[in-house]
Amino acid sequence: MDQAELRIDTARLRLRPLTLDDLSELHCLWTKPEVRKFLWDDKIIPVEQTASIIAASQNCFQTKGFGLWTAVDKVDEKLAGFGGFWFFHQPPTLELLFGIAPDYWHRGLATEVARALLEYGFERLSLPRIEASTDADNHASARVLERAGMRFWKREITQEGDLIYYALDRGVFSAARTNL
Repeated sequence: MDQAELRIDTARLRLRPLTLDDLSELHCLWTKPEVRKFLWDDKIIPVEQTASIIAASQNCFQTKGFGLWTAVDKVDEKLAGFGGFWFFHQPPTLELLFGIAPDYWHRGLATEVARALLEYGFERLSLPRIEASTDADNHASARVLERAGMRFWKREITQEGDLIYYALDRGVFSAARTNL
């Protein structure tokens, strides 16, 4: 897929696939205490791991049409967050993922990213169902998933911890969009 085809514009954000040019800013974001708390179970990941994830994301875009996007604020042109589709858990399950830089919290940007990715997943990738999970203690992420239209599906204690799962089926998404 062409890079222009992979770009997603929302009202306030420009989403584009991650590149190695994003390495420094992305690693800085992923190691912020407020972000890593739930994203990396509060571990500070090495920059090499961030580079590896960027490379894996680029490969996913080339082979599957999805991966991770940066979310750049259209006004100040700064990295406001990221989002995309990634494999989690055992067995691996494709899930929606997002995160917003603390300086951009409480503006509805996470919901904006999640909705844009749901639309991409259903309309461009023709996914029949999109799932997401978050730590049970991450109430902000749960609210974002609910505002984006996803519904609570289950709660489970796993090796990763106490997780809650949300899901949205393509038919429900399409019906909701028709009624707007």
